Amino acid sequence: MNIGIVGLGLIGGSLGLDLLASTQDHNQAQNYVWGLSRNPETCKQAKAIAAVNIADIDIENIPDRILAQTDIVVICTPIASILSTIALIAPKLPANVIFTDVGSVKAAIVEPASKICQQFGQQFVGSHPMAGTAFQGISAAERNLFQNRPCVVTPSNDQEAVAKVRSLWQAVGMNIHECSPEEHDRAVAMISHAPVMISASLIASCQQEGDDRVLKLAQNLASSGFRDTSRVGGGNPELGRLMAEYNQSAVLRSLHTYQQSLQAVIGLIENKQWEELEAFLANTQRDRPFYID
Repeated sequence: MNIGIVGLGLIGGSLGLDLLASTQDHNQAQNYVWGLSRNPETCKQAKAIAAVNIADIDIENIPDRILAQTDIVVICTPIASILSTIALIAPKLPANVIFTDVGSVKAAIVEPASKICQQFGQQFVGSHPMAGTAFQGISAAERNLFQNRPCVVTPSNDQEAVAKVRSLWQAVGMNIHECSPEEHDRAVAMISHAPVMISASLIASCQQEGDDRVLKLAQNLASSGFRDTSRVGGGNPELGRLMAEYNQSAVLRSLHTYQQSLQAVIGLIENKQWEELEAFLANTQRDRPFYID
């Protein structure tokens, strides 16, 4: 396939690495990957590490013969830039191109993106590869980032387009789950977006300790338990804001449910209902394996 990747950070760079390396590793027909980034140095680095065959800051500088052969374009920009990016580059691409994205919100993206693409005879299929690390940028790109990780693909009237997007993510080792944009947003609010806010609130509450000696002691004693529960709260602030902004209703729904559960735990402790508290913790111990590998 001929694939365009717009946004050469951790996700875009890692995708390019896998797409180009997989054809070499398995002696398959060679994929061709072109990329776009706002930063000229990112373009140079992406080419140097073999994440792309060619990259530039402007689609006008990608040769017409390459654009004309493009099968799929993957938008790997922040959520707020996905729609404007598609609107900017869609007129430069042929009518048979399929657009997809990697945004962690789908309801706010899929319908308007589809409308933009339809103006140019193109298709849009939403996707969300759920993989990543704590690092950002092309320097964080790595092989096999997507291996055995889940990826959501949203439905479309064009089954061939959906099949090609599924095939793209399966080619880099992902397990595909097809669902509506609304179902996706409710699910990720529970297991991804709300946990960012909860984790951040834990860090903020610790920082409110008024005794400097106790605060410093807590910081020195913090180990794996605090590291695990605070990790996502210490992530990319822009991404966290965009999750809440573009998935507001689902995030609030999850946070209110969490608030009710936390208040119930507070009540058990205040009333010294130790057996009931242990039963609550036994239930969460039983249920946790449903959410982890």
